[in-house]
This record gives sequence, C-alpha cells and structure tokens, in this order.
Amino acid sequence: MSIITAVEQKLTHLKLGRLREVVASAIAQAEEHQLGYGEFLDELLAEELLGRQEHQIQRKLKQAGFPYAATLEQFDWQARPELKRAVMMRYFDSAFVEKAGALILIGPSGLGKTHLATAVGTRMAQLGYSVRFLTAQHLANQVLGAANRAAVSTILQPLIRCQVLILDEFGYLPSDPQFGSVLYELVSGRYGKGATVITSNKSLTTWGDVCGGDTALMMAILDRLLHYGEVFYLRGASYRLRGREPVQLVPTSTNGAGSHPTSGPTAAPVLGNISAPEGGE
Repeated sequence: MSIITAVEQKLTHLKLGRLREVVASAIAQAEEHQLGYGEFLDELLAEELLGRQEHQIQRKLKQAGFPYAATLEQFDWQARPELKRAVMMRYFDSAFVEKAGALILIGPSGLGKTHLATAVGTRMAQLGYSVRFLTAQHLANQVLGAANRAAVSTILQPLIRCQVLILDEFGYLPSDPQFGSVLYELVSGRYGKGATVITSNKSLTTWGDVCGGDTALMMAILDRLLHYGEVFYLRGASYRLRGREPVQLVPTSTNGAGSHPTSGPTAAPVLGNISAPEGGE
C-alpha cells in the first residue's frame, strides 16, 4: 500500500472528504515547489476550511427553501427604472441583518419581487446567515391546520429565530382573520432581532383587509416593520407577458353591465407620514 493510499484511507475514516480529494495533488505540488512541512500543512488545512465553508453555504441555501435560484446580477434593472441598483445594494449587505431591517416590495405579479427577495436571501445565506423563505399562503395553511397552540408555536419559532425571513406573496389570496394575529406575533417576535423581507401585490392601505379588516392590528404590524424598514413600489408590465398582447380584465356588475376597473394594487399608500424612499415610488 502506497503512502498516499494510506493517507487517503485515514482521511476517509476521519470524514475529511475534502482533504481526501486533494491530498494526492497537494503532495505532488509540495514536492515540486519544495514546500516545508508547515507550509504544506497550512495549505491542506486551508483547503479543508474552504470545503467546510462551501458545504455550510449549500446547507443554508437548501434549508432556506427558495423557489428557484436568483441573483442580483440576473435582475433586469432596465425594465424597472423605479428601482435604483445602488439603493437596493444596501439590502445585500450584512448591515441589513445586523440592524434587523425590513424590506417591503409591492407591485403586480411578474415584476421581479420574488426574484429580488430570493436574491437578497441567497446573498445573506452566502454571508453565513440563517434564512427562511415561504409564501404567506403556505404559512396561513400551516397555522390554520395546526391542532393546538403548541403546534402554532412550533411553526412560528423557527421563523422568529432565523436571521432573515422572506414572506412572499402576502395578499395574493384572502387570509383567515386569525392570520392577522399570527402575523403580528411573527413580526413582533422578530422586531429588532432579525431582517424581514415581504412581497405583496397589495398597497399598504389595504393590508388590513387581507386579514379580516383589523386595521388597528395591521397598523401595529406596519409600525414595527417600517421602524427599521422601507417600502419600494414596482410598476410596469409583467416580464412573463413580454411580446404578447396585453390582457384587459373588466369586472362585470350584477346586472351584467360592464364597469370601469378601479385603481390597481400599486396605488400609493396614505399612512401618516409614510413616504416612498429613494428608488421607490
């Protein structure tokens, strides 16, 4: 048995898979460059650390539950001139987590809200933070299906403890009034402790309607989100419908006559002194 084979077997037994993959080439390079024992050992350990870091990142990305892979570089900034790349970059920095910030992205379907949210989460996972991604409807279904209060706490605690939470598609489907109190518990538990990203197709002024019309409760939720957070409105046509004829949906009245559509979900909110930040609407 050669010395390299013996070393590889020992590394396998020690579960040092990364070193086992590179030890033969590392020995050859050490001989070629006449590295000292210390230099050779330092390079081996650096390789093992790199492997563990990569493994940890992959594990965090898998645990996050992203719907698909998305990065900042893949986002079409020219199609969304209302967003400034330089402004959005602050949410791809560790300060976003350390300051327990909040990012709310509002606009119709197909404008890239989920892409941006996923890109933020991916970046945070790469920086070593724990991230969780789920849709508001999935969370509502979990909570409403819970057998008792203890089961609800079991669902919420990992979402409260994670360093970055992404709640996608809030308001796309009507929610049970009970969901409002659950959302408050979630946001309140994370307040000042972790970063939160929410995407929605509903203006902030209508968020109370989504959870049974409890405006006071929703204002308490927004108060905590906006204390360290900002809102960005996305506008334009869905990227999924590029090159196709626009579809106009006209609601009909009870007597069958057509009626004029009301303003869309991206109408600017009127909540005290809330104003859109630079880069938003």
